[in-house]
Amino acid sequence: MRILVAGGTGFIGTNLCRELTARGHEVTALSRNPDDATPEGVQSAVGDVTAYDSIVDAVADHDAVVNLVSLSPLYQPTGELDHETVHLGGTKNLVRAAEAGDIGRFLQMSGLDADPNAATAYLRAKGQAETVVRESDLEWTIFRPSVVFGEGDEFVGFTKTLTTPYVTGLPGGGDTRFQPIWVGDLAPMLADALEDDEHVGEIYEVAGPDVLTLADVTKLVYAAEGRSVTVLPIPTSLAKLGLSVIDPIPVVPFGTDQARSLEIDNTVADNDASVFGYEADDLRSLESALGVDSRQSRRVAP
Repeated sequence: MRILVAGGTGFIGTNLCRELTARGHEVTALSRNPDDATPEGVQSAVGDVTAYDSIVDAVADHDAVVNLVSLSPLYQPTGELDHETVHLGGTKNLVRAAEAGDIGRFLQMSGLDADPNAATAYLRAKGQAETVVRESDLEWTIFRPSVVFGEGDEFVGFTKTLTTPYVTGLPGGGDTRFQPIWVGDLAPMLADALEDDEHVGEIYEVAGPDVLTLADVTKLVYAAEGRSVTVLPIPTSLAKLGLSVIDPIPVVPFGTDQARSLEIDNTVADNDASVFGYEADDLRSLESALGVDSRQSRRVAP
């Protein structure tokens, strides 16, 4: 299968490109930056999903398109790009190009709680983008993962940026819940969804084995460095007020939208990882990845 991975040089994209190449597919990574490195055996293409004319030729002559292009929900967007432009506008352009190129399969990366009426700009744009995909003529599959971790991720770095070792404050005491999923478990699921027609028209909510609060994650991150941390609660209303004051300052990576996101749990009611042959104990935990827990990941044959 000839597969174009938009955002193929990013964190998830690089891992997916490696997985697809190992399975014998012809893979092209689409990126805005011509200097972005691609994994061995992966072709590169230059294009910006927010500019249709720059991607239409790259999309043509493929059997499937994967849309992984995303702005981080953890930080404020910088420059001229925003969530609506990238997630909604970019998806519209990729879907249009895929339809024009008579592409069969389309895989869309979304997020838990994506909804056109969601509380944050990120989730609203992701929800609107899902609507575009579902209303297209393509054979689509949508994934909504919890926060993804692994080598080169943003989640661990975000936690350290938000906190300090030894003593730190977190909105609400850090009680927002996450269910982190390892990129090494997620990438095979994405590849399976592309290869098997039974996944067409499905929306999958996938997550890791453990539900952890932000306070839990903070303690794990610093424990991996041999340091402890005591988490002190900051009233959520006070945190939002403080972030609203610094929101207009471009060098500050957090704002009111990020504060609102910390009021939304990032967990699943039913983990669709089971559809792809995973049970909870087969999924790698954040503790294991950080070297805090001895559990190892393994895959169960479907």
